[in-house]
Amino acid sequence: MSAEQEKRVWSLLQGVQFPGMSRDIVSFGFVDRVVASDKRIEVDLAITSHNRQVAQQVKDEVERVVREAEVAPEIVVNLKFEAPVSTAQQAVSQSPDLIPGVAHVVAVASGKGGVGKSTVAANLAITLGRQGNRVGLLDADIYGPSVPMMFGVSGRPVVHGDRIQPFEKYGIKIMSLGFLLDVDTPVIWRGPMVMRAVEQMLGDVDWGQLDYLIVDLPPGTGDAQLTLSQRVPLSGVVIVSTPQDIALIDARKGLAMFEKVAVPVVGIIENMSTFVCPHCGEETDIFKRGGGERTAETLGCAFLGRIPLDPAIVAGGDAGEPIVVTQAESTHAQAFAAVADAVVTEVNKRQAPKISIF
Repeated sequence: MSAEQEKRVWSLLQGVQFPGMSRDIVSFGFVDRVVASDKRIEVDLAITSHNRQVAQQVKDEVERVVREAEVAPEIVVNLKFEAPVSTAQQAVSQSPDLIPGVAHVVAVASGKGGVGKSTVAANLAITLGRQGNRVGLLDADIYGPSVPMMFGVSGRPVVHGDRIQPFEKYGIKIMSLGFLLDVDTPVIWRGPMVMRAVEQMLGDVDWGQLDYLIVDLPPGTGDAQLTLSQRVPLSGVVIVSTPQDIALIDARKGLAMFEKVAVPVVGIIENMSTFVCPHCGEETDIFKRGGGERTAETLGCAFLGRIPLDPAIVAGGDAGEPIVVTQAESTHAQAFAAVADAVVTEVNKRQAPKISIF
């Protein structure tokens, strides 16, 4: 009977959302243990948050939900609360040995799909490389890896010993799940499989010595984001959005998630900021203007710059020739260079390099 009760309690807990988030406390890993008998249900919570009041709110909600279900006469909810560690402490408590030669890990994220996050990540990585940095790009977008197409690279990576060798193109080391799966193979994975895949692409790849590892995350707030924040001492995350209100709402959600897990937010990049006519060069505001800058100001983070919407950027990504390569002197490439400069400046403000590179 107790096994059935425990199963029922776990099911109930999957319906308890963490305040302000769209995910439940079980998927976040905040439920340590459930012990059930005919007379007593005991739930152990372990919550890491900046806000003790939020943790107490979760505890109260768990008590209410389980009590109303009348699973057992006595309900006991134990709460272990911890404040998030600082970035410097994270470097110790996480796994710096997972990627020992990487000085800075910068994630590129978005609250929703379709905002050009991967295009920004690819051009940002190449731009950083052309500014004299040693750079890698990890395509951690498990469900829609696009880096192979954007770099025009295909095939399986070579393995030396127990280390996967990343591909290199345009001076950048690149790795993607897209190199390991067939193009038309859908990825239907549960959380633990996603988390393991991200860990393998970090720890099993021979990244060597890098100044920056840019990580292209899936859109939204899911297991890949949590794995990265838990397993790697991130230098920060860059949020990509378009100027319209609906995209910025999702961007704010993404930003809030990283703040809850104590990952510093480097800033916001406004992509598809204006449309540049390929014939006359005139700029047109397709979406609202200045939304990214206003959002950054409201949320207290840096505004890293604007990237225009231009057919040449799209064509370059589809052809495996990013625009910062094919049109290195264009205004578009200059926009990416300005963004790269801003990212470096903000990262250096927040964290000294994890290792010394000579």
